[in-house]
Amino acid sequence: MTITMSMLETYPKSINLDRAKLATTIDALNACAQACTACADACLSEDRIAELTKCVRTDLDCADICATTARVLSRHTGYDANISRTLLAACATACKSCGDECARHAQMHEHCRVCADACRACERACRDLLATVS
Repeated sequence: MTITMSMLETYPKSINLDRAKLATTIDALNACAQACTACADACLSEDRIAELTKCVRTDLDCADICATTARVLSRHTGYDANISRTLLAACATACKSCGDECARHAQMHEHCRVCADACRACERACRDLLATVS
């Protein structure tokens, strides 16, 4: 059991979302934010950085969006489904964009392959949870 799931289980009131699916999504969001941050940093260390400018930008945008979405989804008091839906949709879009960009560089840079995989997993998790938000 992850810390995320342990924390969700301690929440004293009902949550309008499936706690296990929510925990999986929050964990995927945090993993993706970390992977994107690390990928951007690794891109900055590459010799041909000019070719990776868009990748760095996409990584950093995705990391910020994932981290924010994880924080919002971790709060349940005064829950607003409209905000959750909007953030999950935006995050899925950012993850798709970043995953596509990193995939373009994956054969040359292993960090981009790892990041693309994290983005794809996070996009799936966001879309899966989004389908359940009411």
